[in-house]
Amino acid sequence: MPRKPTRANARPKYGRIVLKLSGEALQNKAKALSIDPSIVRQVARRVETVTERGVQVAIVVGGGNIFRGAANEHGGIDRTTGDYMGMLATIINGLALQNALESVGVPTRVLTAIEMNKVAEPFILRRALRHFEKGRTLIFAGGTGNPYFSTDTAAALRASEIRADALLKATKVDGVFTADPLRDAAARRYARLTYGEALRRELRVMDGAAFALCMENHIPIVVFNFFKPGSLEGVVDGKRIGTLVSDSGRG
Repeated sequence: MPRKPTRANARPKYGRIVLKLSGEALQNKAKALSIDPSIVRQVARRVETVTERGVQVAIVVGGGNIFRGAANEHGGIDRTTGDYMGMLATIINGLALQNALESVGVPTRVLTAIEMNKVAEPFILRRALRHFEKGRTLIFAGGTGNPYFSTDTAAALRASEIRADALLKATKVDGVFTADPLRDAAARRYARLTYGEALRRELRVMDGAAFALCMENHIPIVVFNFFKPGSLEGVVDGKRIGTLVSDSGRG
């Protein structure tokens, strides 16, 4: 059965979310670990806090900590082959996340766009929705199953298919800025944007295909610092955290 909110006075604003994580979020460069178990457990505990509130969570994770298809095109690996290799990397990350989530008591299923029945289920929309009904957290791996599409696009596609209330893009900065805040101290954060504004200003929140899907299906995008304590919970509650990109630029 689905989990029920543990706080009677705290009904989340977003009841069903897609959380987009980069593969690099699981990486520890200092220790030369492509997947750092301690970071993966930290991610799992953060997800657990919102599933305990009754929020249905689907995760789309990238594979850049293991392999980046497009980045290797000029190194002798053609784009199509590289993209498929990147999709396989997302499945490795998905299995790591599943293991961590279930270790903290969150029942989880990995659904992949590329069939590999020994390790995960194929993505079937009705099956995914049934897992939600049974209170399971979902990990959508393997991208869209097609080359030339990013995991941002996969996140927007899955959010559209499952009719998510919001797509939450986890980053290491506090939202969308006028410039890279890690390099430019004068960079200013946008609190709210419309899809059109984000595209016109070339802010690169997500790629064009992902934006098109979110715009067409009216799915708000929240870009936020996932690793700031309480940020995920705050976003789910509708607090003004990070940058909201939506039809009107309003929550």
